[in-house]
Amino acid sequence: MKNILVPTDFSENCTKSAHLGIKMAKLYNAEIHFLHLMTTPVDWVKLDKLKEKRYPETLKQIGIAKAALRALEKNAESQDLKCRTFLQFNSGEKDIIEHSGHFHHDFIITGSSGTKGVIREITGSNVEEIVRKAKAPVIVVKDEEVIFPFKNIVFVSDFKEDLAGAFKQVISIAKKCNARIHLLRINTQTDFNSIELGLNPIEQLLQKFQELKNYSMAVYNEPSVETGINTFVKEHPTDLIAMVTHGKSGFLSLFSKSIAEGVTNHSTLPVMTIHI
Repeated sequence: MKNILVPTDFSENCTKSAHLGIKMAKLYNAEIHFLHLMTTPVDWVKLDKLKEKRYPETLKQIGIAKAALRALEKNAESQDLKCRTFLQFNSGEKDIIEHSGHFHHDFIITGSSGTKGVIREITGSNVEEIVRKAKAPVIVVKDEEVIFPFKNIVFVSDFKEDLAGAFKQVISIAKKCNARIHLLRINTQTDFNSIELGLNPIEQLLQKFQELKNYSMAVYNEPSVETGINTFVKEHPTDLIAMVTHGKSGFLSLFSKSIAEGVTNHSTLPVMTIHI
């Protein structure tokens, strides 16, 4: 991991994500970028200094944002990290995705703002859209205090498709953090089967990673994937929930559009999504 992006609106959960980003960047000796998106009443980039004075409230908000970005930069630099800050005007999630692609970020870490149970906009950009469209793994920080280094990572899927690439990224983080990986499959009402049969696809994935020792496997029969995840989290210590998403047809598409959104909405724990 060489380059981490942290989009932020300076809310409480985004502040948590910034702190997590700094800790992860330090662990990986990576560069960190902080990006703030700001909506202005006019095309601010094209205004000259004289015309800017017509919008004193906007100037005030820009000053506040620049100061907040500078504070994050100082925090990162105090940890001996290389840091860059960006203030973009009239942007949305598309600009975050393009920004990330331009700088080839290895990771995106952000907070989901607003009330519990709802993915709120982060200064004009929808967190769920970032989760769905980003090519880099995304960690969304919610209400729970973040424990880092992670000690227990839950990797949840139906394990029916090739997840080797995504699982490698989970293993990479687990090794850095010395974390235990819990591989979790949820059998829903449409695919109930025995626990033993449910473990088979998990074991097939693990055959490709025989060097991995610090893990557990579990299969839950639950009415929904989200319910199963919540049940597991209540019964086991969990610091990070990891999932895969893509926009194609089949289970993972459903997972991407409803399960990942539902878990990211309702979980108070950090949720990591990996696009395949």
